[in-house]
Amino acid sequence: MKFLLSPVAGIGATVLGMLAWLGELTLFALSGLSHVVRPPFYPRLVGRAFMEIGFYSIPVVALTALFTGMVLALQSYTGFSRFGAESAIASVVVLSVTRELGPVLAGLMVAGRAGGAMAAELGTMRVTDQIDALSTLSTEPMKYLVAPRLLAGIIALPLLVVLADILGVLGGFLVATQKLGFTPDTYLISTLTNLRSDDVVSGLIKAAVFGFIIALMGCFHGYRSRGGAQGVGAATTSAVVSASILILALDYILTQVLFIK
Repeated sequence: MKFLLSPVAGIGATVLGMLAWLGELTLFALSGLSHVVRPPFYPRLVGRAFMEIGFYSIPVVALTALFTGMVLALQSYTGFSRFGAESAIASVVVLSVTRELGPVLAGLMVAGRAGGAMAAELGTMRVTDQIDALSTLSTEPMKYLVAPRLLAGIIALPLLVVLADILGVLGGFLVATQKLGFTPDTYLISTLTNLRSDDVVSGLIKAAVFGFIIALMGCFHGYRSRGGAQGVGAATTSAVVSASILILALDYILTQVLFIK
């Protein structure tokens, strides 16, 4: 009998652990958001977090978007040429980049660069008792460390996605005009004809959600870090992996909400 119940007990313990983790994450997110909208505010810390998340991520996001647009144009031409639909390449590139590839790829790149950095920074502060020291100095750690990063993530990622959209479309334009034989005027007219404000706005909504998720997971795992250097490394890995998975899962949910009527 014990042999039969052991697997069930293991499954139950796993489910309970996941529910406990989800509850902790929810309470952490609500606490962080409450501090975002309540004074006192720390604009200098928000600016610093914005630089870390947004400005220093420009090179990796820009290169990713540019080459993604170039590859997308090549692959679209390879497929559409079989059906004589080469004229649809411009519309496919602009819709794919603005709706999906821009927000998702920018989110994944920033999660790997900035999300891991936030987890490492807060994790180091936790294991060296710097977070506890803030409490003894009557400074709320959630207000001082977490809220500025959450706000900066929500603001920075949509701006990065605007850049990614522009460079992604530019990459497709360069390949189409320089390699595939399109005239610049024809390609630009097709792009502008098929581009709608809803496509761009939906991508920016996704970007704001992804920016919040990246900052939340980086702060959550770093804030809860334990066990010295090894714990900091584990927190950094967990932050990147969990943020990436949530970005992909939420991308599907947001696409369902925004586009499927």
